[in-house]
Formats: sequence, C-alpha cells, structure tokens
Amino acid sequence: MSDRIFGLIGLLLAVFYAWQGTLIQESFIQDPVGPKAFPYIIATVLGISSLVFIVKPDPAPQWPVFGRFFEIGVSVAVMVAYALALPEAGFVASTAVAAAFLSWRLGAHVLAAAGAGAAISVGIYTIFHLVLGLSLAEGPWGF
Repeated sequence: MSDRIFGLIGLLLAVFYAWQGTLIQESFIQDPVGPKAFPYIIATVLGISSLVFIVKPDPAPQWPVFGRFFEIGVSVAVMVAYALALPEAGFVASTAVAAAFLSWRLGAHVLAAAGAGAAISVGIYTIFHLVLGLSLAEGPWGF
C-alpha cells in the first residue's frame, strides 16, 4: 500500500511539473527546444516511474528505522539550503558543498566526498555553462 501512495504522490507531482511547464512564457527569440522541454521531460519520467509503483508495488516493503528518516530529513534540509544559497554563493560553490555533503551521507569518506563535490560541481558547470551556454547562478566570484 505504501508504494501505491508513493506512486500517487509522484504522479501528482508529475502533473504539477507538466502544468508548471505550460505556464512558462516563451520569448520571441529562443532555441528550438525552448524552455518548456525540461519540465516536460521531468514530468514524463516521473509520471512513468510513478505508474510503475502504482501498477506493480513491492509486496513487502521494508521501512527504514527512525534514524534513517532523520537522515533523509537532514538531506532534504540541505537541498533547501542549496536552493536558497544558489543566488548568493553561486552555482559552483553551492553545488560543491551540497554534492559533497550528499556524497558523504551516501557513504564516501570525507576527503573523497569533498573531491566528488568539487568534481560534480565543476563538471556540471563545464557542461551546462561552458559547452551548452546555459546561464547558471553567479556568485561573488562570477561563477
């Protein structure tokens, strides 16, 4: 039953993403794909994944212990802090810190997590900003 509830929540979120995608105003000059493509892609993948949970739920799901719920809550708080820090600290710094923390919580050693955070941040910045030319949040250092 819990998988079906999770699937229903995901399906509602997918509908919300698609609806929000329809509200994006397109400018006169834009690329062929347009700004609506990303929310539609997210909505499609999330919707299909959610339908799998609804149609074929796990017969005996195992819930994590309370300590894991706390850890999930802290990770959600880190993602919220990441979103709030983006305009002030910029994409590279914010992403490096968030990715390092999440890597650490997923089991990497502290130094490996810091390296992963830096590599993820610089890698995403290189692909999205330098290669694809998309604008990302600029911090006090201009990147």
